[in-house]
Amino acid sequence: MKPLLFTLFHENSSLSTRLIESGQFELGETDIRRFPDGESYVRTLTPVNQRKVIILANLHHPDDKLLPLLFLCQTLKDQHAAHISLVAPYLPYMRQDKRFHTGECITSAVFASLLSPAIDELITIDPHLHRYHSLSEIYNSKTQTLKADNTIANWIKDHIEKPLIVGPDSESEQWAAATAEMIGCPHLVLLKERFGDREVKISTPEADTLTDHTPVLVDDIISTGRTMIETAAMLKQEGFRPPICIGVHAVFSEGDYQALAKSDVEKVITCNTIEHHSNGINLSEVIIHALGLQAN
Repeated sequence: MKPLLFTLFHENSSLSTRLIESGQFELGETDIRRFPDGESYVRTLTPVNQRKVIILANLHHPDDKLLPLLFLCQTLKDQHAAHISLVAPYLPYMRQDKRFHTGECITSAVFASLLSPAIDELITIDPHLHRYHSLSEIYNSKTQTLKADNTIANWIKDHIEKPLIVGPDSESEQWAAATAEMIGCPHLVLLKERFGDREVKISTPEADTLTDHTPVLVDDIISTGRTMIETAAMLKQEGFRPPICIGVHAVFSEGDYQALAKSDVEKVITCNTIEHHSNGINLSEVIIHALGLQAN
């Protein structure tokens, strides 16, 4: 019997559409809505008794989504679902992983403590594991951390001639090095100093011998886009052509996206972990394989 797939907050998204079209799931139906006072109503319309259930949930901007998700998970448990896997392609709150200032909440750990008891398994793509070595440090449920780098590398091979992978800062070095190795092309990692949310200074290493390549900026999260904007301007000063910017998670606002798209870049491409018109790299097969299924 095929697993049941419930999709939350993915209205007409390319990712949910591709998963449904794969033929690997039976689509479950829910009635989730808000009462006039803002409280949530949650009902499952598909029987789930002893069924394996997969919830695909877009958790970008999570504050209005967490309670309906928890209500759904408990309802599935009450109806004796055999196993609940939550597929959250973008996992929120991972960047607050320490107390930077006295009195701050470590929201990544609190979010994990709320979500873990509700599910049997969490599957996500490239979470921001900066100070955590793995999700198991804060999540008590089983976790799978998927990677987008192989899919991104294949996209670059198919679409960009003579690429140069550029990591905009030290945190992106793993992305740049791994992606470049998969493609078999050179890479650079730049130095970044951040002076505020939107003020960034980039230092470009000597790269005179690589200016005939197409720079490709690869990062896990694009939020304000300021780092990529500054990097593109610096690359232009060094004689490079406009770079192609690739991000796994498009968490930027529309204003920040437009600022990036109108800067010294050729184009902005993101994976479809968060629905956005910059999506150009499809990760549905990565998710299907993680669930132990085969993509058609």
